[in-house]
Amino acid sequence: MFLGPAAATLAGRHGQLIDLPALFGPTLQRLPVVLRLLLENVLRCGHGAEREAAVAAILAWLEEGSSKAEIEFQPRRVLMHDTTSTPALVDIAAMRDALAEAGVDPARLNPVLPVDVSVDHSLAVEAYAKRDAAQANLAHEMRRNRERYTFLRWAAQALQGVRIHPPGTGIMHTINLEQLAAVVTIEERDSATWFAPDVMIGTDSHTPMVGGIGVLGWGVGGLEAQTVMFGMPTMLRIPEVIGVHLTGALRPGVLATDLALVVTARLRALGVVGEFVEFFGPGVATLSAGERSVVANMAPEYGATTGFFPVDGRTLEYLRATGREADQIALVEAYTRRTGLWFDPSAQPRYTRTLELDLTAIGMHIAGPRRPQDLLRHSDARATLAALDFKRRVPHAFMPRHPVAIAAITSCTNTTDAGLLIAAGLVARKARQRGLSVPPWVKTSLGPGSPAASAYLRRAGLSEDLSAVGFDIVGFGCTTCIGNSGALPEAIRAAQEEGSIHPVAVLSGNRNFPGRIHPDMDLGFLMSPPLVIAFALAGDAEIDLDREPVQVDASGRAVHLSELWPTREEVADALALALDPGDFRREFALAARNPAWQALKAPDSPRFPWQPDSTTLRRPPFASLDAGTQLGRYAAHPLLIVGDDVTTDHISPASAIPPDSLIADFLVERGDERGDLSVFASRRGNWEVMMRAAFHSKSLVNLLAPGAPVAHTLHAPSGDVLPIWEVAARYRAAGDAVVLLAGERYGTGSSRDWAAKGQRLLGIRAVLAASFERIHRSNLIGMGILPVRLPRGIGPQSLALKPGDRIEIDALPEALTPRCAIPVRLLRADGGAESITSTAGIETQLEVDLLRAGGVIPFILRKAMTVP
Repeated sequence: MFLGPAAATLAGRHGQLIDLPALFGPTLQRLPVVLRLLLENVLRCGHGAEREAAVAAILAWLEEGSSKAEIEFQPRRVLMHDTTSTPALVDIAAMRDALAEAGVDPARLNPVLPVDVSVDHSLAVEAYAKRDAAQANLAHEMRRNRERYTFLRWAAQALQGVRIHPPGTGIMHTINLEQLAAVVTIEERDSATWFAPDVMIGTDSHTPMVGGIGVLGWGVGGLEAQTVMFGMPTMLRIPEVIGVHLTGALRPGVLATDLALVVTARLRALGVVGEFVEFFGPGVATLSAGERSVVANMAPEYGATTGFFPVDGRTLEYLRATGREADQIALVEAYTRRTGLWFDPSAQPRYTRTLELDLTAIGMHIAGPRRPQDLLRHSDARATLAALDFKRRVPHAFMPRHPVAIAAITSCTNTTDAGLLIAAGLVARKARQRGLSVPPWVKTSLGPGSPAASAYLRRAGLSEDLSAVGFDIVGFGCTTCIGNSGALPEAIRAAQEEGSIHPVAVLSGNRNFPGRIHPDMDLGFLMSPPLVIAFALAGDAEIDLDREPVQVDASGRAVHLSELWPTREEVADALALALDPGDFRREFALAARNPAWQALKAPDSPRFPWQPDSTTLRRPPFASLDAGTQLGRYAAHPLLIVGDDVTTDHISPASAIPPDSLIADFLVERGDERGDLSVFASRRGNWEVMMRAAFHSKSLVNLLAPGAPVAHTLHAPSGDVLPIWEVAARYRAAGDAVVLLAGERYGTGSSRDWAAKGQRLLGIRAVLAASFERIHRSNLIGMGILPVRLPRGIGPQSLALKPGDRIEIDALPEALTPRCAIPVRLLRADGGAESITSTAGIETQLEVDLLRAGGVIPFILRKAMTVP
């Protein structure tokens, strides 16, 4: 039985805490640190019998290393970016309208947790390879997104606890590490002062990056975040925990990116979807907090819910280096030591499974060219691209058949650790000294996660070197990593059109799915920032950098990668010169004073005044008290049939809106300029655009109509092939239900809730898939769509559905429970029928309740109607 909190004095402050060692003794050390954090959260935030049951379930986990029990997890805060926050805040604005129309005070609907929004997902690389590129790109961003940014400013004024970090302040996960994460907090609850861990969720799948400094966090869909914002806990099945045992140390020349790519490949092969990953062993102590954060960041790529490194001396070093107050650092150390959360490199906790990884065995790597888990040696690019056997239609006068079209040092993943940027700068310096330059067909960019990068690169004298080889800073945002790469160089575009090249992107990002980096590119390699510069200098992705020179200098001497690569001592010396802890707060504060942002005038009202002619912000129809459940017993036509590895980029693209698309036509008819439509992500406040954008991907194959144009499908009753949304409208008008059939890992990739919202607007009642990625499964439920897992070995190909075949689903609301059996019958057009017993992709009772309500939004509205 829980006897209550313990009094404590930590770093000169008096308060109370959950004294885990006193409560659980030696048993505590057997638990993974992530489960200790969940245990603390349950004890501090739970109540009564439910708390006692949750504690017992976590301790019982030790017996099998797994559990089917659910617990409530209460995050301390929520982190969002502008293109996930915009639809969430649009939903809230529309819910306020619905409440007002029902006679309820709209101001009743307010977040009860702090919500930080980073405006980082809308910066595109238009200007590059020139000194004023960052200023030019920021000006384009502010002009294009003025209406949406004004809405965000309204939200910050109208909603309690919402704080917006303007364009130019950096990438959300870098901001989280450098500015927001306290690691340990002091909070006032029930007239008492509490010491507690900083735990959080974010509406981006790379939220686990903060696990590199010992903060437990993970990505959720925007819909799940809405429930948390309004005070409901996250319901969590006690996770399986994979322990990655690190030994040895990285060899000279091997970087954190290389480690992250190896971990991604190894864990994907092991299979860790939905599980927590914790790193332990003596090798952990050899990694800096910045290096750990690179590995933690890629949790979604290796399939895990989160990746976590416990707090130790390296964490404290990072806090000092980023300008945290001495008192706060002392509190972090005192609290984690007192509560059994401090890292012990010799500890051997109980894990569900373990993976051994010797750091000394890791070499230089790249991954691709189409998935982040496809690990290669850095020298394997030549053989990998040669195996594609691309045949030129016509020879090109000067470009190789696989030219580097985009070379981007981008993403929070590999620009937050200062050591990686310093290493890139040193490669640029050595290349400059040899007189090397990047070929004219390569589009270069440097988009750091933090504005502090500009200060420390300048102090190290590396800014000029980077500029000399085309890597001027283009801004502080996600840029190329999320598809905001801007237009391809004209030489590349023309050569691709004539069929003389198959261009390749090289980037320090975290994903390289076909079409993600640019809609006209399907090949991309992930790699470290200094390696990006080396490939950019080569200009040819089909190269073996072990054996072939990067370039030949003006004197005719071959310049090899080994001559450009910095030593560990060179990087350390440059870091010592570059870093000033004051940079991080100072540069962030300066960027936050963005004059163009401050000049935006937002409406001062509890309800947002929608404009009927807006093509950016529209009140969504699903934010209504009238929405009902989609559960039931029904026979449905498949609207689409897709294969394995369909990503959320396929389902709801974020990249540039093609000017020759039907979506462009729709916008132009309403007054927008065809040449200045920006990206799909900037339209996530307009449901009419996003419904039409659903499944708009050149690389997506619809097995129901394999030869159909982009974003088209077959209307079975008529045989017509039409835009998907038109086919969906026909089925709706006829009263016919529709479902979607998919293969393995449906919904992999980004956390975007519009991947689920688009499907709801198309009328999809259920998605039947061989397997689901975690966040997308949650988002489907959040929109009232039932995820159904097909039996092992059964998928779209084996089912061989033909036009006119229908799928009967028996999912009555009263019969639904977590992971229950779902009877499915295939009703063949020729009169035959087959039965398949599938499984509901539901993990918790809260998810059952959401499906019965019709989704998160009607669930929240009904709660708001009943709360006084």
